[in-house]
Amino acid sequence: MIKNVGESTFEEFVLEKGFYILHFQNQSNAVENFEREIDSSYIQIHFCLKGNSKFLFNNGNYSFDVLDNRSILLYNPQRVLPINLEIQPKTTLISLLISIEKFHSLFSKESGYIPFLSDENSNKKYYDDTKIKTSVSLVLKQIINSNSNSAIRDLYIKGKAYELLSLHFQKEENTNGEYCPFLVDEQNVLKIRKAKEIIISRMSEPPSLQELSNEIGLNLKKLKEGFKQIYGDTVYSFLFDYKMESARKLLESNQFNVNEVGLQVGYSTASHFIAAFKKKFGTTPKKYVMSLNK
Repeated sequence: MIKNVGESTFEEFVLEKGFYILHFQNQSNAVENFEREIDSSYIQIHFCLKGNSKFLFNNGNYSFDVLDNRSILLYNPQRVLPINLEIQPKTTLISLLISIEKFHSLFSKESGYIPFLSDENSNKKYYDDTKIKTSVSLVLKQIINSNSNSAIRDLYIKGKAYELLSLHFQKEENTNGEYCPFLVDEQNVLKIRKAKEIIISRMSEPPSLQELSNEIGLNLKKLKEGFKQIYGDTVYSFLFDYKMESARKLLESNQFNVNEVGLQVGYSTASHFIAAFKKKFGTTPKKYVMSLNK
């Protein structure tokens, strides 16, 4: 379901019984209000990619902010928490609603590290406010930028919703645990972050993995393992997503043509850039720009 109100857009995706995604895009200069009934059996996770929003409860007597680049989780089995949203101007928000029954079926083996799934908390309210992870942010943007004309869009978004859940609840302690013990060393973490800075700063001509390994002073195996642990992706997959996001922003600026954007993000031929952009966003750069102008 898609609703357009002036410069604002609201979309609701029914993924399956007990599992929904809501997408709010307020491009106007006014505050937009949104209300939706939801019963107490649902977990609500709200991701604010840009701008900020406010949830109102008890007829506006109590509010809960969702700030820029943060997510909040709301769950209260003892009380109905209907969605009553104030969406500020220039705000992008994605909300994931999932029944506790559906959630349990997905995470039953992981309930030991998801606090509100533990036996002692099963009937207690739970609130969480965290920064959106880089890996989660990328998936959110993929959902937003999915091709609305694609015949398989619903299937694509359903897959991304499952990916979103798994990344959001991925154990943070993995970076310090037995799975990857070398990351306990803070110096190694700094080297991995340095590797990320290097590939971003040289995205048009990135070094090879071995060159990157030599430059940061960390062996190749630890570089690959560490990068995946911290950033949730391989070095070049992370770089590909970063390049495509950079390309999208450059296209949106209307300051460069397709060839110029391709060169800036490291593609010597337009055809290679067009193919990469289409792989990422499901549409060509030219069609993407045309959709913006509409």
